[in-house]
Amino acid sequence: MTNYYSLTPIKLGCEVRGVDLKTENRQEVIDQIKKDVAVHRILVFRDQGVISGQRHVEISRWFGELESTFYKHPKSPHPDVFRVSNDRREGCTGVGRTGWHIDGSFQPAPFAYSLYHMVSIPRTGDTVFAPLNEIVEGLAPAKRREWERLWMLSDRRTGPVHPLIYPHPITGKATMCFHLGMTCNYIWDYGTPQERMTTEDEFERITRDIHHEFVKDGGKIQYSHKWQEGDFIISDNLAVGHEATPDTQLPVEIVGLRVLHRTTIKGTTPPAK
Repeated sequence: MTNYYSLTPIKLGCEVRGVDLKTENRQEVIDQIKKDVAVHRILVFRDQGVISGQRHVEISRWFGELESTFYKHPKSPHPDVFRVSNDRREGCTGVGRTGWHIDGSFQPAPFAYSLYHMVSIPRTGDTVFAPLNEIVEGLAPAKRREWERLWMLSDRRTGPVHPLIYPHPITGKATMCFHLGMTCNYIWDYGTPQERMTTEDEFERITRDIHHEFVKDGGKIQYSHKWQEGDFIISDNLAVGHEATPDTQLPVEIVGLRVLHRTTIKGTTPPAK
């Protein structure tokens, strides 16, 4: 409980009730929300109704400058809102299904925050999150030593090189920069005389190893968010990995129409050891 709204812990993050994002503009409440995102990593605001694209953008600007690097779907309610769907006429399809990832790993500084609002809720189709600090801290000592030596090269081969493990720029806790479906290679000991690209076999093994940490023990570490009407999620993109479930791509005839709006906030601190 804060002075402004209630917080109920969930498996990862907190559920928020008692604040109306459509109208809330008090600076002290905004400051409290920002603090709570830093601490809890995911805030799920319940009972928000339908938030317009313009208001979604206004809320996003509480956290910084928007970064709109994605495809502009004709039905997006605002140029800075990414509209995804299970119907290509309604939004971009196949989004989030390339593997566990954070958003914007191809940027010099990955996106700092991601803000999600489901405006048309299908009968099934979760968004699944996982806490990156717990994954790093739970590694076997030899595996962690190996991952500490690795840097990731995004799908844009001329793009930035990021450490796989690094301290979160706000909390200082160990976190990860990764995208299992859009990493073209890993680099051992980047910036040292021992620097070299991973071999094809090493690349495939490392990718499998990272995936395994998210799904082992039946995905025990995951939080699978089942969307409800009026949900609005603010997540610390640098602290949680995520992936859309296969059900998110099922056709409208089977699960109903899925339309998700997302914004991303420009990162300000490149990952560094």
